[in-house]
Amino acid sequence: MKRHQNAEAAGLISFLVCGCIGGTGTWLYMQLAPALMQLMQRRFIASSAIIAACGMVSFIVGYVHASITSFSTRSGWVVILRRAVEIVALAMVYAATLFVTSFLVFSVVNLLMGHALFSTYLVAVSASLAGMGGYLTFVQAELMDAKTLASLLFVFVLSGVGTACVTNDNTGWYNNNFSQLGDRTTFAATMFNVTLILGGICVMIISYFALTELATTYKVTDADGSVTIRHIHTRYHIPRFRTRLAIMGTLLFLCGLAFVGIGTFRYTPHPFLHDLFARTMALWMGLLILGLPWWAPQLSNAFYVVSDVCALVVVFLGVAWLRGMTPLTNVEAACGLMFLGWFIVFCRQIAAIEADRIQQQIAERQPMDAAMVRQLVGQREQEEFDPVLSTTHNPVYDASDMVTGSRP
Repeated sequence: MKRHQNAEAAGLISFLVCGCIGGTGTWLYMQLAPALMQLMQRRFIASSAIIAACGMVSFIVGYVHASITSFSTRSGWVVILRRAVEIVALAMVYAATLFVTSFLVFSVVNLLMGHALFSTYLVAVSASLAGMGGYLTFVQAELMDAKTLASLLFVFVLSGVGTACVTNDNTGWYNNNFSQLGDRTTFAATMFNVTLILGGICVMIISYFALTELATTYKVTDADGSVTIRHIHTRYHIPRFRTRLAIMGTLLFLCGLAFVGIGTFRYTPHPFLHDLFARTMALWMGLLILGLPWWAPQLSNAFYVVSDVCALVVVFLGVAWLRGMTPLTNVEAACGLMFLGWFIVFCRQIAAIEADRIQQQIAERQPMDAAMVRQLVGQREQEEFDPVLSTTHNPVYDASDMVTGSRP
């Protein structure tokens, strides 16, 4: 079997193992835990923690298995340390996502079925969720890319905020703003703030992998065999590529840091810091979205247009709030969902460039007739690079392009 088949087969094994562990762990908790820990919400916390632990271990095993080649072919402690940091960071993302998603499922089903009836199904539901978590984490660890991670962020934030809304006992918070949802010391407020903190950390982690993937698509092999960033003598060159990438990475890091600050500093005890992070987050997002054609000119023109439309919608909602036409909660919800959606599409754009590069590399290694070769050569000769607004055609030049030693 090949790589994808092996990943699916191993994922099924992980499904069975994690399902058994999740069901058994929940059953043992219900049998052995003291009466004080048998409250329904604490049962949900324990079961969600077991599911998250199963998924985290499954991901670590899958990611290490997928990275064995790198460990064996590349020596040096820097590579090993980088892989270890990647494993810890990604495992935290998956564990947090599984925890809040499982807790949300437990809470919603419990509201629909009632405490007494759902207690009889808790073990079965835990086993099912643990099995699905083990399968997904193992397969995604084997076939990791930026767009998969970005989709996880959306699920994680929606699950965490949804759990906070479902378990919150203050029914009037939405009349003011989202800060009031997390401006208490209850379980719901804590869940909301922790979701913001972990969501900000996830933005930083996913941004690292997305930008690393973007840098990989821009590398070429020189005549001496060394792999370097494209330079002025290559056929496709972006001026000051490292500077652009560093600015974009800094803005994404600041956006994630703003999420962390909002969740860390509640409004009532820390109004200045809370407002500072909330308002600067809008600034970083604006600079990132409006300046995207300069930070990442290899993305598609359609994405730039959609990004500008998102910025205009946010401005319109802000003006509507200032004029008293809509509550601040609607503005915050729309901005948050819009940023998450934009971030997912941003990562998918980068993943598409990488997929096109790999496809082009495979196609150029397959035998082609003379007419097809002439057609490809003609297309490449006609392609030109616009340093401000470009298309996704240029970056498909594969990483094995040899430097000719002169300008194209």
